[in-house]
Amino acid sequence: MSSRSGPLSSLPEKPAPASATLTPALIQPLSTLRRRRLFMLVANLATVALVLAGMVALGAHDGFSLVDGLLLVCALAITPWNAIGFWNAAVGLYLLHGRRRGIEAAAPFLAPPLPEGPITSRTAILLTVRNEDPARALNRLKAVKADLDLTGHGSAFDFHVLSDTSRPDIATAEEALVAAWRAQEGSARIFYRRRTDNAGFKAGNVRAFCVDAGERYDFMLPLDADSLMGADTILSMVRLMMAYPRLGILQSLVVGLPSQSAFGRIFQFGMRHGMRSYTLGASWWAGDCGPFWGHNAVIRVAPFRDACHLPALPGGPPFGGPVLSHDQVEAVLMRRAGYEVRVLPVESESYEENPPAATDFVGRDLRWCLGNLQYLRLLSVPGLAASLQPMSRFQLIWAILMFVTVPAHPALLALLPLAAAEAGPAYPVGLALALYGGMMAMALLPKLAGVADVLLTTGGVARYGGALRFAASVAVELVFSFLLSAITAMAVTLEMLRLLLGRVRASWGKRVIWRAQARDGHGVDFAHAALAFWPQTLFGLAVLIALLAVQPVLALWAAPVLAGYVLAIPFTMATADPRLGQLCVRLGLCAVPEEFAPSRVQLLLVGERFEARRAA
Repeated sequence: MSSRSGPLSSLPEKPAPASATLTPALIQPLSTLRRRRLFMLVANLATVALVLAGMVALGAHDGFSLVDGLLLVCALAITPWNAIGFWNAAVGLYLLHGRRRGIEAAAPFLAPPLPEGPITSRTAILLTVRNEDPARALNRLKAVKADLDLTGHGSAFDFHVLSDTSRPDIATAEEALVAAWRAQEGSARIFYRRRTDNAGFKAGNVRAFCVDAGERYDFMLPLDADSLMGADTILSMVRLMMAYPRLGILQSLVVGLPSQSAFGRIFQFGMRHGMRSYTLGASWWAGDCGPFWGHNAVIRVAPFRDACHLPALPGGPPFGGPVLSHDQVEAVLMRRAGYEVRVLPVESESYEENPPAATDFVGRDLRWCLGNLQYLRLLSVPGLAASLQPMSRFQLIWAILMFVTVPAHPALLALLPLAAAEAGPAYPVGLALALYGGMMAMALLPKLAGVADVLLTTGGVARYGGALRFAASVAVELVFSFLLSAITAMAVTLEMLRLLLGRVRASWGKRVIWRAQARDGHGVDFAHAALAFWPQTLFGLAVLIALLAVQPVLALWAAPVLAGYVLAIPFTMATADPRLGQLCVRLGLCAVPEEFAPSRVQLLLVGERFEARRAA
């Protein structure tokens, strides 16, 4: 059966809600969400207005010039994304430590008593792979199955390996490993299917499963090749889906597994803190229109199959053709069909791995950039935008803003020497520093809120190996994040310039191929680092030299941001160096709690790895 989907206009319209005053799953009053969304709108508009007023006052001190106007535009472009992050994190931290039962305010479905009892539904756990190391990926699925079987509920779950592998040698290994697993388990609940093409990429793979086998299942749980989930988390999510028939997608909060790579462990240490308060705060007002991240989520199969078709967008590349960043589109279509999309905004046994080097990280970021920018074309599909929930439309715009405003960062830096040259003796230095500090605080608050949460939680610091190790890790990660943000900002800016110049079209086929991602730590030599990030280095040096020539003191203030550009090449080499990774592991630097107290599914995974090595 074909996995192609029809035009969006042919999708079922949203059915009449069960209640005019409650969300579709009867989880929450709509009036509560409206008030919260109004609060967030006012708070964010006030923040943007404050920055606007400050920038206007700064530029008006000796007459508003062209440079002042360009700086104002850059600041306004940067502010909305940072403001949303600031207020999400602030609300999330307040819910965690300033309000009783704050988590339930953001996720009412977590209010006790939580659903218990037998699992009467059928769930397909899907592992989507393409040219991955088959043993590595399959070991994770084996660990998930083993953990579920230990609970006594394993019979409610089937396991499907959905392959789009194009390399015959890897495909042969996949088939052999799955066959050996089936024989070892003596289980009819393990399946393998390989497509002859990868039309629609990963989304097309899952779509084909829904069409061909979806009628046998109530729910599905897609996993990436680096995903891992514990049985307790899976069972609690499935029970919530059973308890709320109009809950279409329940997305878990995914955290990083312990990493041997210095880059991977430092990044996921910061990501863990940055996501916790942020996600809770976002859930508080997004409510029934939550996000979907493509994996580690339980999905109701029938409405997903019937209503979450992904169309081929009109026109040619880069904005036309298959939808690349499929997950958020599927989320808004699920909500359009009258089913809620919710996030489980607490850490649980839901894991992934992060890129092991800056080169891999930037490559992933650019793929997301191209995919998210397609939403511009998606929102212009006749009738689509008008049929979506207002919050769903905002989420697509929000995803676009994640990348489209990034060029404002290097542009603002490039304008600094010109602004310094224009500054007169009466320049309002205090106001400039206040704006600089305020914008820096907005950008940093999600991570700082996560750090505060650890400090305010009883036993929180101990979970990270003690106060000294935690403090050192926070300091290292903050420096790391400044350096990495500069590298990615320039990479995205160059990608946007290629889009504007139309040069992406020629290399589109290479850019959108669904390749296996680097999962394990590896070194990056000077040649590869320089080839990837020489533009960052030249840009940073040019701005630094210009600032030193015009206003040396300003160069000191800009140093935290400029350093990422100037040091891009040595940063990439150092953070990918296996020796630094080994040192971090030995010291417990930037370790996550699971490194000190592994969950059961992690221990099962280690056992699977040992058995695989012994068999080899």
